[in-house]
Amino acid sequence: MSDREHDHGTGLSRREFLGFTAAGAAGTALVPASLLSRQAHAAGKSKYEVAPGELDEYYGFWSGGHSGEIRVLGIPSMRELMRIPVFNRDSATGWGQTNESKRILGESARFQNGDTHHVHMSYTDGTYDGRYLFVNDKANTRIARIRCDIMKTDKVITIPNVAAIHGLRLQKVPKTGYVLCCAEFRIPHPNDGRFLDEPDKYHTMLTAVDADTMEIKWQIIVDGNLDNVDTDYTGKYAAATCYNSEGGVTLPEMMKADRDWTVVFNIPRIEEAVRQGKYTTIGDSKVPVVDGRGKNNPYTLYVPTPKSPHGVNMSPDGKYFISNGKLSPTCTVISVDLIDKWFAGKLKDPRDVVVAEPELGLGPLHTTFDGRGYAYTTLFIDSQVVKWSIADAIRAYRGEKVDYIRQKLDVHYQPGHLKASMAETKEADGKWAVSLCKFSKDRFLPVGVLRAENDQLIDISGEKMKLVHDGPTFPEPHDAIIVHRSKVHPRKVWRRDDPYFAETVAMAKRHGVVLERDNKVIREGNKVYVYMTSVAPNYGLKEFRVKKGDEVTVVVTNLDKIEDLTHGFCIVNYGINMEIGPQQTSSVTFVADQPGVHWYYCTWFCHALHLEMRGRMLVEP
Repeated sequence: MSDREHDHGTGLSRREFLGFTAAGAAGTALVPASLLSRQAHAAGKSKYEVAPGELDEYYGFWSGGHSGEIRVLGIPSMRELMRIPVFNRDSATGWGQTNESKRILGESARFQNGDTHHVHMSYTDGTYDGRYLFVNDKANTRIARIRCDIMKTDKVITIPNVAAIHGLRLQKVPKTGYVLCCAEFRIPHPNDGRFLDEPDKYHTMLTAVDADTMEIKWQIIVDGNLDNVDTDYTGKYAAATCYNSEGGVTLPEMMKADRDWTVVFNIPRIEEAVRQGKYTTIGDSKVPVVDGRGKNNPYTLYVPTPKSPHGVNMSPDGKYFISNGKLSPTCTVISVDLIDKWFAGKLKDPRDVVVAEPELGLGPLHTTFDGRGYAYTTLFIDSQVVKWSIADAIRAYRGEKVDYIRQKLDVHYQPGHLKASMAETKEADGKWAVSLCKFSKDRFLPVGVLRAENDQLIDISGEKMKLVHDGPTFPEPHDAIIVHRSKVHPRKVWRRDDPYFAETVAMAKRHGVVLERDNKVIREGNKVYVYMTSVAPNYGLKEFRVKKGDEVTVVVTNLDKIEDLTHGFCIVNYGINMEIGPQQTSSVTFVADQPGVHWYYCTWFCHALHLEMRGRMLVEP
């Protein structure tokens, strides 16, 4: 049999196949994707297919909703690549259990749940820079920052004076200075029990957090309930949808008005007010709080917007904020140039900043863009995505007879957020959009009462939208962004000087331990420190001995340098498990409250003898 006749299904000769396999085993280049997919290309592969061995063009970062996590998908394959624990406890990686993760979670580690809604990447000069992701926790009024080089959460803070962070967006220029957070629920200030039954004393705020230090810089009180927020491309403005202009606390009370607001925040003026001391503080918090209430406020512009507006999105050309009506069939297009004129005192009516209000369909929630002048809006009640021309909508608002709607595409069912590739940057490229649909009935095999939701991939590169993929997803992702892979550069192996485990390294130095070499047990009274290395398929310690009641800290350093060679450390019947990636140090602290023999073992498949990678914790009575 010739070499070419036996090609292992790759399109390579046997010699090529074995040669590339040997190179991979030696730690050098793996088989190129172009070679692995030769047959697929020869057969005329669809542009929607990402063949085995090929890489996706985009990263998709999904909020995980009430799972409290972030999910990473490949686009256009829609393959789930990884989950990043943020506000949740994750038994696979040990997030929420390891000492490193507990330090990051801080005092909020006591919460066992989270509710992530809006995930966004940091910017430089109006486009993604691949440094950080930021995400909110509506359930416990927190925000978190995720390092994109290691895809791990590195900061979590709780926002004071407010309840339920919902909308979250970042400044886009010159780079991300502020993370701007909308607190949705109105509460008294201070919320100490004195004003339980006085809703007229309930308020909420927009909060500005420094993206680099994660320090809270200022807050501004508003009328109504804040929902979503977005920022412009000058660094001057943020705009937030704001419902419940009635100030109600029940559903009927919050539904009376035909119009609520889109609130525009003048960031330089707020900063100047803080510099001049024109602020107050609330309770024990030292955060400056500026008053942004009232129609003639120097810091805010309340644009009347129909009705219970939900999403607000900035067009990639930087010209317009588009607010989505939710309980109105319309979107409201607000001109940034006219906002300038308003704050300069050249306009009298807040509605003068509106340049279009296209009627799109029932339940418009969120809008995204293709960079070619078209907007795409989800219609929750109609279960559709509508493509429309911004320029034609403006012409129609001026009285011209022009049809601004280009297409309506059925999706399944009840779409919420809609995101197009790079659409929240000045580099919107109009290739793909994903509709995050809340219901999936009849689309997938039934799996019981709780059903998957449905993320649908849409090709928007041509004149007509084309639905090309259904993707079941565990409930409930709220939002997503699609980032070109050129913007993201994750590491494959940890750096030994990474600040992520710097405090554990400092502890080892105090004990005179060299983590990369030493395997030893140190006792300080009833506190026991167990240091060990791991190299597949062995731990540096085959056993360690403690006494019942000891507080035990186990520190494991993975000395393997090979990409993807992760170890785990699990103690049977102790509820302990943690991930230790290549060149990473991880630690966990617990009380040895069960005497006897307790095996520890590796939980991440690492070697042919992975099953034998284990040791004993011996707990004396």
